[in-house]
This record gives sequence, C-alpha cells and structure tokens, in this order.
Amino acid sequence: MMRQYELVERVQAYNPNVDEQLLNKAYVYAMQKHGSQKRASGDPYFNHPLEVAAILTELKLDDASIAVGLLHDTIEDTDATRAEIDQLFGAEIATIVDGLTKIDRLNLVSREEAQAENLRKLLLAISQDVRVLLVKLADRLHNMRTLQFMPPDKQKRIAQETMDIYAPLAGRMGMQDMRNELEDISFRILQPEHYQAIIARLDEMQAEYRETISIISTELSERLAAEGITARVKARVKSPFSIFNKIERKSIALEQLSDMIGFRVIVGSVEECYRTVGVVHTKWKVVPGRFKDYISVPKHNDYQSIHTTIVGPGRQRAELQIRTEEMDRVAEYGIAAHALYKDGASADLSRIENESQAYGSLRSTIAHLTAGNSTEDFLEYTKLELFQDQVFCFTPRGRLIALPRGATPIDFAYALHTDIGDTTVGAKINGSILPLVTQLRSGDEVEIIRDQNHLPPLNWLGIAATGKARAAIRRSVRHAAAQRAFALGEHVLNMMLEREGVMLDDAEAKALAEVLGASSRRDLLIAVGEGKIGSEPLAAELAKLKGLRKRRRKLDLPVADTADGWFALRSTDLFRFRVPGGQRSGPRAKAALAQLDFHMPVTVSGEGVVPGDRLVGILQPDKAMLVYPIHSDALIDMHDSDVAWVDVRWNLAGREDKLFPTVITMESVNRPGSLAQISSAIAACDANINNLVMRMISPDFHQLIFEIEVRDLAQLTDVLATLKRSPGLSAVQRAGIREAGMISTLEWDGQVDRRFADDER
Repeated sequence: MMRQYELVERVQAYNPNVDEQLLNKAYVYAMQKHGSQKRASGDPYFNHPLEVAAILTELKLDDASIAVGLLHDTIEDTDATRAEIDQLFGAEIATIVDGLTKIDRLNLVSREEAQAENLRKLLLAISQDVRVLLVKLADRLHNMRTLQFMPPDKQKRIAQETMDIYAPLAGRMGMQDMRNELEDISFRILQPEHYQAIIARLDEMQAEYRETISIISTELSERLAAEGITARVKARVKSPFSIFNKIERKSIALEQLSDMIGFRVIVGSVEECYRTVGVVHTKWKVVPGRFKDYISVPKHNDYQSIHTTIVGPGRQRAELQIRTEEMDRVAEYGIAAHALYKDGASADLSRIENESQAYGSLRSTIAHLTAGNSTEDFLEYTKLELFQDQVFCFTPRGRLIALPRGATPIDFAYALHTDIGDTTVGAKINGSILPLVTQLRSGDEVEIIRDQNHLPPLNWLGIAATGKARAAIRRSVRHAAAQRAFALGEHVLNMMLEREGVMLDDAEAKALAEVLGASSRRDLLIAVGEGKIGSEPLAAELAKLKGLRKRRRKLDLPVADTADGWFALRSTDLFRFRVPGGQRSGPRAKAALAQLDFHMPVTVSGEGVVPGDRLVGILQPDKAMLVYPIHSDALIDMHDSDVAWVDVRWNLAGREDKLFPTVITMESVNRPGSLAQISSAIAACDANINNLVMRMISPDFHQLIFEIEVRDLAQLTDVLATLKRSPGLSAVQRAGIREAGMISTLEWDGQVDRRFADDER
C-alpha cells in the first residue's frame, strides 16, 4: 500500500507547490472512513481510492483532483456526509465528490430507457466540471485492472459498459493510452479467443521483426540527424482491440495484416514535422492513400500528428506518426495534458473550453443532446454523436464540417442547419452529382441542392449517421403525419357538422375535445385522423353537446324494418351492417334483403380493406356478402345493377393491433438496388411485405405490385406518401381489383410472373 509521503512525492514531482496538508488530511480521512472494509480480492478497500489517486498523479492533475480520488467513495460507501466533506475540504472538492457519488449510484447497464436517463445525468455532471470525468475514468480503470476477482457474469456486464461508455469518452477527451487499456481489458473479457489469437500473433511479430524494428529506428534517427533534426524515435505495437477492429472493418484475416508495427517520431517543432515527412518519403517507398495530416486539421479530441505508412526493410509495412513533444503529450493524456491545474489553481471552465477543443466540443454536444430529445432516442443519438471517429468535409465557401465516419450528404446538410437538411433533394460532391447515400470522405467538398417544398422521407433514418440528422428527420416525419391526420380528422368532423346542419364554436370544440380525452381541438382532430378516436364516439358526444336527436339503431338484432327506414343486421367479427330501406329496390335486391340472416358469410374484395376505409357490402346471390372499399373500381360496374348495397361499419373493439392485407402498385426505374430501396421505404413505415409481383413494362421500367400488411388507413397513407417521395418511383397508388388479382394468381395476360422469395427481396 502506498504511504502518505509517497503520494505527496508523486504530486511534488510535477507540482512543487503541492498542498501537503490537504493530501495528508484526505489520505487519513478516507483510510479511517473505509476502516476494515474489504474488496472482492480480499485487499483493504482503501487500496482502491489510493490507486485511483495514483492514476491521477500519472495524469499530473491538481491537488483537488488527487484529494477527490482519495475521497470519491466516502459518501457512497461509508457514513461520511456531503456536509462533513464540505466543512473539512471545501465546497469545490465536496461538489466533485458529490457528483461522482451520484454517478456511482447509476446503473448504466439496465433497460434502455433507464440507461439513457442515467447517461444523461453522467454527461451533465461532466459538462459542469471535467474533473468529474477524469476521476471517474481513473476509478473505472482501476476497477477494470482488478476485474478478475468478480463473478464471470458481472465481469462481462462491466466490460460491456466500459466498452460502450467509458472507453469512448476517454477517446473523446483524447486520452488514448487510457482508452486503449480500457478497451483491451474489456476485449479480453468479452472475446477471450480473439484476444488470445491476436496476442499470440503480436508476440510472433515482435520476435520476427525485432531486427527490422531496430534497423528502421536507427536509420530514421541517423538520417534525421544528418538533416539537422533532433528526433526521438520509439517503436510501438498496435493494441489488440484496434487490430481486431481493423480486421472486422476490412473483413480480412489476421495473417493478412501487415502494418501492426508503428513508430512515433518526436521532433522539436511543427516545421521539423514537415521536414521529417520529406526525409522519410525520400528514404522509403510510401503506401499510397495512407498520408494524413492531423496537424493542419486536428481531430475533434485535440489530437495532432502526421501519419504516413512506408514499406521498410523486408517489405514490411510500418506506420509513422510524426509530432512534437507537446502533441505527443496531448496524444497520451488528452485533456489532462492541458496546463489547466498544474499551478494548483481551481478549475476555470471557460479557460478549459478555450484551450481544449475536445472539452468545448463535448460541452456543446451535451447541450444539444440533452435539449429536448426523447428518452428512447437519447442513448442512440449520444452514441452516434460522441463515440465515432470523424471525417472532415468542406462547404463550397471553405467552411469545415466535422462528421462521424459513415456520414452522408444528409448529415452534412443537417450539420449546416435543420432547414437545409429538411429541404435537401440532392448533393454535389467534388463537383459531381452523387446519390444522397454516398458516404463522405475527409477532404470532400459538398454542395447541397435544395427544394423548399421538399420534406425528408422516413427512409432517410436508415441513411443518416448523426443523431442531429435522425432527430430532425423523425421530428419532421412526425409533424407531417400529424398534419395529415389533422386534415383527415377535420374532414370527418366537418362532414358530421354538415350532415346535422350545425356549427361548432371554439368553446364547444374545446369542450368536445376534453370529453373525448384530448387537450385541444387540434389534438382531437389528430386523434380522429389517426383512428385513436372513432367516428361513432365523436358523433355521439357531438349529439349530446348540440342536443341532437339520437338516431335509433338496432344493431345485434334480427333483420327488421325499423322506424327510421333502416334494416339492421347483427355485428360480425370485424364489421357491422346497415341496409338502407328502399335503396336498390329492384326485384332481385328485395329478394336478397329478405334472405338476410345472422350467419351470412362475409369476404373482402381482392384489393383489401383497412380500418379508416369507408366500406360497402354487396349481397351476393349465394347469400354471401362481399365487402369493398368505397374507392373500388368494381363498384362502378354495379352502380346501375339490381344488387343490394349494405352500409358496412368497422367493429374493431379489442382488435386494434390486428394487421390488414392490402395491395399497392407502382412503376420503378430498372436499376440495381431499386427493389431494396422500395422494401426499405415500406419497412421504415413499419409495414410488412407479404408478397410481390413484378413485370417489365419496358427495358427501363418495371411495374411492381406489393401485398402489404398495415394497421389502418393512416399507416397505409404514410407508406404511399413515403414511396411517392422516393427517387425513381412513379404511379404509386392502391391497386385495383385486376392488379390485386395478380398477387393471388401471379398471372399477367396469361403469363406467370416471377414471385420473389424473402431472401431475394
């Protein structure tokens, strides 16, 4: 166990003005409070805060941070109180310890909603004082180093949490050494076989290329010295997890990796960095496409260096990282490398934000993430925004836009402004018009093509890579869906008012909404349009409000001639029927009406009906009823025929989650990926594809007929609207009887069309 004076000496090595009294008091207080507590390893619990403090001294943090490292578990695990620490150590230290205590109480591996809310609290605490993050990372690092004493299931849970949350946060703050160690320990626990295979290969390579490493190091130092450049060259081997990531990303075997050896060349100035590049490229052959200048354009976590890959002796590839001493310090320690606390002063957050692009960017991102996103989206957006590597693109005017790897022009547009993203219809990348699904690369110049009448389709969610873009797309799609539902609900209400010959003022509309559980007239009409409030409850409450005479109805009764001129038929599983007396009164219609009974078989026409459709039932000579949607072309042929027409109403109580098949048709440009695009658009609307018929109508176009399953008319309308906005599609509509019949027979003019199996769609 480290003694008091040893801890003080560690801090004194980089801060001669160390507050010995503060550290001694924190040491003694924490040791007394933890007393006889033991860790899972059997060691005294006080070993843990002491090791956390030791890690913080390696980062060369201020006295207050070291004291917090010693005290961080006292409120959580002992009888210490916030007030007591406030009194003994001051408000600054007490506030950080209290913030860490709240984070320690969080369960970041829980069901997703709770996890998102807990992560939100963690990020907010970090945004208030970066030392919360630094102490928390040191705490997590020591816990990971001693994780072998925990049960296997807990090891995996903590390792996954570290891989998902803490290692990426360390990387975001530029603390690459800490990130590598957290990832490697987690990788060893989560995927032990892969870890051992990579470690074995690294050991072989180090033995195999020991001479090559020595030759390159010596030649580099000598050649640079000859050019008047004093350089420190050190060889390194990539971390196991970074190697695993590269294998996964490039889909190659471990044996195919040829650049697992790297060299860091540390020189005295930026000018010497670029001179070193010239010397290296003159001495050895360069691997094309592997030169990156992060000095001119630093990474989002303040990282600066020049990367290049050479073919050295024995045709062995080696990556070189060329940087100054200050850049090397930032690369290893990240935000902790900034001279923020080295003088023993308290934290100045404005100064931190100005000196560290990483922390300023983190606080800005946290402000965006925590402002208004729904809980269920927060976790996804946070991981997208915080935990991805970046590419750097430019506007035509030279503005630099940083985006995560895999970003598209859609993400670029939303990064400029939400209105620009919403109205994007195309993009020029380096002067060429390319699809919006194109993934951007560093250095691309992107020009956005806009249309003020355009709205983002839902299938953009599968294209966007940033949380900001996805949030804006979902918000726009929800708004458009609400507008459609409002218009439909308003139409339904206006038809009722017109039929009854009454008006509805604002006060009455508000009262009607409240009775039906809506907060306003607009919310009421949206609920009606979405099918959440049926037309019958709406009509009933409207009648009560306006004092209208209720129509007498005798549903669920045998067929009878009622006083108001309607025949009533018993309800079936999905439908209720009413027969207008006197309508379609020809001899055959009267004969059919006379034979109505409770057990009449009911079938649905081929094009399908969905809740929200107005329905018509046609009585057949065989005492069956065929139900059509009001828009069916088949009804046109029956308009003047002597058949009985029945008014059909939906009866869905208790079956709101039932799915209904219906058929849609469209014309598509004949090009690779078009079918996948259509399928994705339908899936994005949460609709299911049952069947597909496809016919070539010209060398450049196909006609496609889909049978899909939807919940109601609102969802079907959403599917059709999304498809209409998709490029390359035209004539998108619900199918008629003829097209719908092709789904069941798979025939077209006597020729059988191809049926696409699920794995071919």
